[in-house]
Amino acid sequence: MQEAVPRAGVELAGATQGAGMMQPGLHAKSFEDAGKAINGHGELHWNELVCFMDVMIPIIRTARPYCSPRTHSGRQIMKSLKPTFFLVALLAGPAGGVLAHESGHLEGIASQASKAVNASFDIVHTRISTEGNLAIFHMAVSGKAGASRPSKSGKLAGSSVFSYVWPTSLDSSVAGFEQKAGILAFAVTSHGDFDDTPLFDENGDGKLDNDGDLWHSHWVVLQPDPSCGKDALKVVDIPEGSKPRLPKTWPSLPILIDSPGWTPTFKNEMVEVRVPFDDIGVVKTTRFDGVTAALRVNASVHNPLLCVVDVFKIASSDLSLPGKVGQ
Repeated sequence: MQEAVPRAGVELAGATQGAGMMQPGLHAKSFEDAGKAINGHGELHWNELVCFMDVMIPIIRTARPYCSPRTHSGRQIMKSLKPTFFLVALLAGPAGGVLAHESGHLEGIASQASKAVNASFDIVHTRISTEGNLAIFHMAVSGKAGASRPSKSGKLAGSSVFSYVWPTSLDSSVAGFEQKAGILAFAVTSHGDFDDTPLFDENGDGKLDNDGDLWHSHWVVLQPDPSCGKDALKVVDIPEGSKPRLPKTWPSLPILIDSPGWTPTFKNEMVEVRVPFDDIGVVKTTRFDGVTAALRVNASVHNPLLCVVDVFKIASSDLSLPGKVGQ
């Protein structure tokens, strides 16, 4: 489903972090059962439970005389505490889900939700973590991630791109470009007017050139360019006649972009991409930030070809790359 371009010129909130601690004597099994009851999908959301410990503990203490382990089974104990978990369910519903996600952050950048930003792009958490040789790019918003996509204009010139972006301190050579070519960023994008993943058939219809509207991933190299606006960034153009180093999955566009084919996963408020690396060590020392933004193809389809024209939100508020991988 397509939606109009989200509001730009938004309030950029600073980063905050919070975490809860599990209290002694509260058993993991009980929390697991409660988690399944709360979210309704049979999945455990530890952060939602930990977030509301301050609410739960007094009620549990009140209920303790009625649910002594000497006289009650685990099932009966959970039944006795049903009002507690009903309260948690209310707090962790549509209005409280953002609070639950924010408060459970043990890693990455936490950001305050903003009513001024389209909820699909209102960043509340940004993280890069590692698992074996995989880097996991994670972003959460206050609404449903991926719900808004740009409307089709029917032509390439002037068309829009919506994006979830992780700017990093990684050298551009890590993704197969020349060294020190600009800011290397990982991005998840959607754009209905063109396809830039010629090696992949995302919608499975046997055609490789008609699924740009489906969310997909890129590496891009960014640099400031006043032609795009004051302090605005662009995807770096490749001058005509030059032959810079490019990744094997470069989509033959005259800009520094790679289309590696790593499929993003969207689930409720979250988007994640699992990206393999030959040397995961370079990722573990990088710094990062989170950005949601709209880009636009130049109306003349020439340098600068692809400019960042609307920044919906920056996780850190100032693009200072405060995030540390795994921290």
